[in-house]
Amino acid sequence: MKNPLDGAALDAAIENVHRAGMPGLFAEVRDGEQVWRGAAGVADVATGRPVTADMRHRVGSITKTFTAAAVLQQAESGRIGLDTPIGRYLPGLVPGERGTAITVRMLLNHTSGLAEYLPYAYPSLKAFPSLADTGPQSLDDHRFTRFDPAELIGTGVTAPAVGIPGGRPGVYSNTNYLLLVQLLEQVTGTTAEQYITRNVIERAGLLDTELPAGPYVDGPHSQLYEAWFGMIDPPRDYSVYDMSWVGPSASLISTVADLNRFYAALLAGEIVGPSSLAQMQRTVPVVSQEGRTIEYGLGLHPMEGPGPGPGQGVFWGHGGTVWGGGALAMTRADGKRQMAVAVNLQRWNRLDSAGVPQPHPVDGALAALYRLAMYG
Repeated sequence: MKNPLDGAALDAAIENVHRAGMPGLFAEVRDGEQVWRGAAGVADVATGRPVTADMRHRVGSITKTFTAAAVLQQAESGRIGLDTPIGRYLPGLVPGERGTAITVRMLLNHTSGLAEYLPYAYPSLKAFPSLADTGPQSLDDHRFTRFDPAELIGTGVTAPAVGIPGGRPGVYSNTNYLLLVQLLEQVTGTTAEQYITRNVIERAGLLDTELPAGPYVDGPHSQLYEAWFGMIDPPRDYSVYDMSWVGPSASLISTVADLNRFYAALLAGEIVGPSSLAQMQRTVPVVSQEGRTIEYGLGLHPMEGPGPGPGQGVFWGHGGTVWGGGALAMTRADGKRQMAVAVNLQRWNRLDSAGVPQPHPVDGALAALYRLAMYG
């Protein structure tokens, strides 16, 4: 039997992440029919309430795979052309030459050159990516702000471009996915939340996954602690938050079990057809929000390590962060081995005198957990 699940080793690895400084985390790892679920630490540092592996959690940009799958479904039905200019669908939002040059595919794989709107929506983040010159103040100011997606898109479109349409490497930008949300609404005649719920979430059989309408996480969940690179000390709870600042590009609430179920269904061709899945797995280099160059497909990105056989070392999935929360879900290309991990602290790395995030024990402990979960 290849790579059986070693429950004791996984228990120790998840406990190590908590000991390294993560308040709480929980995970599910699957290998065929074998399932391990684990949790370590607390969901509430004030009361000591423990985290449990079945908690619902804000999973951030993992939502992008759901949104991308919905767009691919509409491409399959002929309502969306992946290589059609976005200006043909949404001329008011991306006018002029850029509307003609930027295609739907470029939005999906972050090669549009459109800037990230977040530093404009959050004034204290204006200096991003110069972290030392940012601050967390506007995170509090916007806790209950109801953002208008067209306004957010407008700030991203009018901001200085970060590249030329179709240029390599691309630059990761939430502006791209807010546009895809508007595109979905235009071609389906319903809200993106309703379309994604009916055609992606329900099709995958996910019972604990939703795009929230309000600022609360329903059901058992953890507090979400944001440190903003040591500038919020002690870290502050942002679990109650209006998610219109990202909408259906990063607002999903899910569980680690549902995330594994979703990626298994996607890679098995149950959400989009085989040719659409092949499109999703065609990657280009993209500079992530952390400034690293990663390979990125259409709402999916690969992680590669030592697999037991050809192609078995490649995992597909997505990571995500919100204020205070994070998650990573990865499924092996053959669908047999899966991992989903959720954490309740974000931006735990403090900055050095040059403004660069310093290594933290949590980084190594999380990397060790991921390695063990994926490769045994």
